[in-house]
Amino acid sequence: MDGGPAGGREPRFEIRFCAAEGGARIAYATVGGGPLLIVPPAWISHLELLWQDPAVRAFLVPLAARRTVVLYDKPGCGLSDPWPGRQTLDTDVRVLRTVVGHLREDRFDLLGVSTAAATALAFAVRHPERVGRLVVYGGYADGRQVASPQVRTALLGMVRAHWGLGSDVLADIFMADADADSRRHFTRLQRGTATAESACELLDQCYDARVVDELDRVVTPTLVLHRRGDRAIPYRLGRDLAARIPGARLMTLPGRGHFPWSGDSAPLVRAVLEYLGETAGPPRWHGPRSVDDVLTPRQLQVAALVADGLSNRQIARRLGIKERSAEGHVERIRQRLGVRSRAQIAAWWARRDR
Repeated sequence: MDGGPAGGREPRFEIRFCAAEGGARIAYATVGGGPLLIVPPAWISHLELLWQDPAVRAFLVPLAARRTVVLYDKPGCGLSDPWPGRQTLDTDVRVLRTVVGHLREDRFDLLGVSTAAATALAFAVRHPERVGRLVVYGGYADGRQVASPQVRTALLGMVRAHWGLGSDVLADIFMADADADSRRHFTRLQRGTATAESACELLDQCYDARVVDELDRVVTPTLVLHRRGDRAIPYRLGRDLAARIPGARLMTLPGRGHFPWSGDSAPLVRAVLEYLGETAGPPRWHGPRSVDDVLTPRQLQVAALVADGLSNRQIARRLGIKERSAEGHVERIRQRLGVRSRAQIAAWWARRDR
């Protein structure tokens, strides 16, 4: 799949496959250029549907301007084949090892988001020579602390009995900072990613994931990011995670949205790039200099929302900023792109996403 227009102005989003043990085919995608940044899947995923979301692209493109970002679908989700048997944290580590082995890279950085934080941490403990730097966002050390047994049972029962209702409830939890349109998009993504039974099994696995006993053996430099008001994974669990990892740095971010592209993702992108030492320089992908190198991560977010037809007031609500700030972002985007109208901004976004 090509994530950008002809002429190489944007990194290509390309999906390929590799074979895991037992022959299960794992779908993975690469985007950008430079050293590898591996982003394991959190709970469930679908590469094609994720890339269709402007907010997800606005989060990934600035990262891909400095790194080759690698994502993949969990077995039984999206474009990947089912796994023979119940999946566990060990399964996640083996699948991650399969993907990076296929890429033939000896050393790379890891970004573990949400439940994938446990996967990234476990891999870093078991293969410390392969991980240069580790960033975990919205993670936890013990899945049993995420919710009470009663809440866990209720959510699992709801997902299993009525995936439509269950996905709506989970969207409200995961996308607390998002507007109605974003939540509907995420709900459609969930339902298109996995069956009710698969989603239930993988959600149960998230609650079972536990790396408490391994954290004191983490030797990889680690940054722990967590939003203060995260409704899915409480902030106290992120703080506890950072306290258990030797030498880890904790950075607290504002907001309630759980996924990194929910709400204001620009500070998160900036924190990740700075920790990886990628704060300046042109994009590493081949081709003419991209306009994305002129727009900031925040401006990319706003441009995506303009292309979705949102007004300045709606953009402000979506990003948790003042309407006047949204208006200022749109005006600066217009000036930097050399266009006169919102329609021309939307047309530019559409060209870059073909």
